[in-house]
Amino acid sequence: NAPNGSFFLLHACAHNPTGVDPSEEQWKEISKKIKEKGHFLSLTWHIKVLLVVTRREMRKPSGFFLRMAIYLELPNHMPKIWDFMARDVLCEDQKQAVAVKSQLQMLARPMYSNPPVHGALIVSTILGDPDLKKLWLKEVKGMADRIIGMRTALRENLEKLGSPLSWEHITNQIGMFCYSGMTPEQVDRLTNEFHIYMTRNGRISMAGVTTGNVGYLANAIHEVTKSA
Repeated sequence: NAPNGSFFLLHACAHNPTGVDPSEEQWKEISKKIKEKGHFLSLTWHIKVLLVVTRREMRKPSGFFLRMAIYLELPNHMPKIWDFMARDVLCEDQKQAVAVKSQLQMLARPMYSNPPVHGALIVSTILGDPDLKKLWLKEVKGMADRIIGMRTALRENLEKLGSPLSWEHITNQIGMFCYSGMTPEQVDRLTNEFHIYMTRNGRISMAGVTTGNVGYLANAIHEVTKSA
């Protein structure tokens, strides 16, 4: 129902905070609707390298939009990795690119005069050295694998406790957050009775789940949801 020419911000993969991504067919339908209504689109990848998805998976949504000549911005957010930010804008032709570039320069210029170079040098040093880049990718994958492992462990613990509910969504989602499906009242019980803290919509920060507390978390969730 949005008016023609509206602006939309979408996540390309590992939607933050739900962890639920559109399917390929859904992306095609989204791109079709965006084109039909002449909307403007900004497609973002938040903490993308932590998600251990392939480059092809990350590029897939943008490919649908580009094939339909949809105006597209690609802000490159990597705050959890480098703590730096950048922006790309994909245009239909050179003339449009020149116009957009001039506008971005006008926006950026008042924000800085002599930007620090240390951040760019850190990234350049690591990504420009094959050994350092390999080590960095290994460490990032280790972080991602740990979060994926905690999703599996949480679901398995809940199932072992005999929970009457389905917890498949825990492992079906991806990224650093998990929408548990718990009600605000159930979350309040977790806080008051078990000293477990999360937003009242039931969103769990999976980065805070460890091998040392996943059993306690599962037991607490089971206690507040078993009679649901």
